Amino acid sequence: MTNGLTWIGAHAYTATPVPGMCGGISLTLARGIDADEFLINLGADLDQLAARTPLAELRSQPTPPGHDPTRYAYAMYGSEGEWTYVLENDHAATWATGFRRVPSMRPGPGEEILCASRNLYSRPAAILHVEGDEVIRRAEFGTTTGHESALDAALTAAGAVFPSIPDATADEVTAYYEQHGAGLPALVFTALGAYTGLSIDQDAAQAGNLPAFHLLTP
Repeated sequence: MTNGLTWIGAHAYTATPVPGMCGGISLTLARGIDADEFLINLGADLDQLAARTPLAELRSQPTPPGHDPTRYAYAMYGSEGEWTYVLENDHAATWATGFRRVPSMRPGPGEEILCASRNLYSRPAAILHVEGDEVIRRAEFGTTTGHESALDAALTAAGAVFPSIPDATADEVTAYYEQHGAGLPALVFTALGAYTGLSIDQDAAQAGNLPAFHLLTP
């Protein structure tokens, strides 16, 4: 479980602090767009991207001047195959909270974006998916987007789609979530890994060895 994406969900409720990131991670993936362009649209600084400073080292450096240091969070990033990935363990994924307000974050033609955001202060956790058609489809953890997409098929195959009210009584759904809810994030990220074929090294992320940049929190 040190690779793949399952570990991200398996540690959804891990609170132990580490030099990098382990628990409570939101993940944003993009393809069909230049990696640096996507990261800059999220708020990455050009100099920080050029420096590729690991997170563990960046945490010990001063925050960029001109802003309240308490408003800064961190993101780790990387690329594998066609995908650019961004890991954040603040309250939510920056892309999920920012695309409505920041025009440069909005997807363009042919750009696929897949975002699993923990939405700590505006629950529930959710998946946002743009398949290249500029339409943003949403699924709460435990559901599908309803688009009958390959992502929906992966979520179903992984067991990440829980019973819905039309298929079961409210009491049955509540009981199912109480029994299985803690394992849902791991199932969701297993599905995301199966859909994308992406693997992110848990040891590197937990140690803070992946390159990182500062992000301004809303």
